[in-house]
Amino acid sequence: MRGTPIRVEVNGSSATAEQLRHLALAGYGHFTAMQVRDGRTRGLDLHVRRLDAATREVFGTGLDADRIRGHIRHALAGTGDASVRVIVFWPEADAAPAIMVTVRPPGEMPAGPLSLQPVPYQRPVPHIKHAADFAQTYYRRLAAADGFDDALLSGPGGVISEGGITNIAFFDGTTLTWPDAPCLAGITMQLLEPRLPGSGLPAGRGPVRLADLPSFTAALVTNSRGIAPVGRIGTTTLAGCAALMRTLSEIYESIPQDLI
Repeated sequence: MRGTPIRVEVNGSSATAEQLRHLALAGYGHFTAMQVRDGRTRGLDLHVRRLDAATREVFGTGLDADRIRGHIRHALAGTGDASVRVIVFWPEADAAPAIMVTVRPPGEMPAGPLSLQPVPYQRPVPHIKHAADFAQTYYRRLAAADGFDDALLSGPGGVISEGGITNIAFFDGTTLTWPDAPCLAGITMQLLEPRLPGSGLPAGRGPVRLADLPSFTAALVTNSRGIAPVGRIGTTTLAGCAALMRTLSEIYESIPQDLI
């Protein structure tokens, strides 16, 4: 959000101009994003594991979990509610990857139903939440210019993978299906998926194509801000399912929040 105050720290200290310049020019790194409420967030261990695994793959070394948590706590500086982003990059002059933490005012998922514009794009190295993805931003801006809330990424044959900044799932009246195309496994998706069998809601992963959209009655997206229904994808209108959204919202709200 333009004009929104932001706090930026690198390795527990205010970010320097050189550190910001390096990240702006190099653009090579990865991150995780979380919503903090009363100093807590859902899936903290998943965020930490994501950062450690991606750092090992991208930079060849791991990250200490206590170090990550400590830098987040320091950047929050007692702020209870916030949008937090943890970015890992490696300045050339440093001996190890640096951890940048940004703190903004808290955000909420739009109530929806949202509209998504299908676009012919799938993120490279999709299992990593990497920085500086030009095409992802490009297609999201095109979608907004055409009156949509976000883009829906799809590959050859119309295979659906994920939303522009979300995971997506489809409901046919009985079963909830997450696309099995390569995508980023979002934290909210990772929290919901193992809890669905206990709710009595059949769910799984499988191929979903744009041509399949008329066979679904509802769809929803998830990200760090929560869950929202989808009402339209391209020219296809989805009727929606209030009971489905109620069940998923109840599951999500029941997930304990971890103290940072």
